Amino acid sequence: MSQFYLTALQLSICLGPMAMGIFITMKVFNIPDITTDGSYTLGAVVTAVLLSSHWNALAVLPVCMLAGAVAGTCTGLIHTKLRIDALLAGILVMTGLYSVNLIILGRSNVPLINIHTVFNTLSLFSTDLYNQLFVALVMIILLVFLLRYLLLTDFGIAMRATGNNPVMTQSMGINNDIIKIIGLAMANALTALSGFLVAQYQNFTDINMGIGIVITGLGSVLIADALRIWLNVTHIGLQILFVLAGSLLFQLVLAFTLAMGIDPNFLKLVTAVFVLLIVALPRVSRQLQGSLPNQSKI
Repeated sequence: MSQFYLTALQLSICLGPMAMGIFITMKVFNIPDITTDGSYTLGAVVTAVLLSSHWNALAVLPVCMLAGAVAGTCTGLIHTKLRIDALLAGILVMTGLYSVNLIILGRSNVPLINIHTVFNTLSLFSTDLYNQLFVALVMIILLVFLLRYLLLTDFGIAMRATGNNPVMTQSMGINNDIIKIIGLAMANALTALSGFLVAQYQNFTDINMGIGIVITGLGSVLIADALRIWLNVTHIGLQILFVLAGSLLFQLVLAFTLAMGIDPNFLKLVTAVFVLLIVALPRVSRQLQGSLPNQSKI
């Protein structure tokens, strides 16, 4: 049973970069980016094709992130230059990526059995799961420090200001369109990184593996936002850690659901209900708190 939850921990770490990408689009720019479903699969597809061609896993990593960044750039250009709603721009790019991914992959799924992966780079433990967990932790820790550093630089502050008050930043001479395009490119590069990790973790890539994955990242970000409000945290580094904690909690809930013996066919339904509860409970709580003074007067 402990190994069952360790597997959930490993998957949550692999999906952590995607949750961080959604954090950038949702909480920094206030943009609902649906490109995630396509760029996540794109990262996994590029990984499968290049690893099958005997590329080194560390050499595949930047190629995957570059592919995701190109997908995010396309969404950013459609949104900023063609003045199309960000949600619709993401849907258009996600839809187009399905065909692109299928063309690159060549078939619906590709197994990655007996292929040297990024998780084989270090063999410090006798158990494969522990080695995978260690490598994933090292990568995610480096990623957290890099993202924290970026968001605390002048450019990162400009990104956050653009999301909070684009009129003010434009009056200060900041090109909001360029900032948004770069932000969307970064977010989808992180999402493709998750596809890179998950494909190697599960030893296969499927063309449909990204369908609905955005709700997993969204759930992680919503959990992080609830923790931020509850603990009154404003430091950007802690907010990033909360996103990773949200990803872990999300996967633990799904693991607990499966451990209870619930039919896996209901897993997507459980996911949707869990996210709904995360979104609805704070609102219901605020409404109840707002109605208490009126009730006391009666």
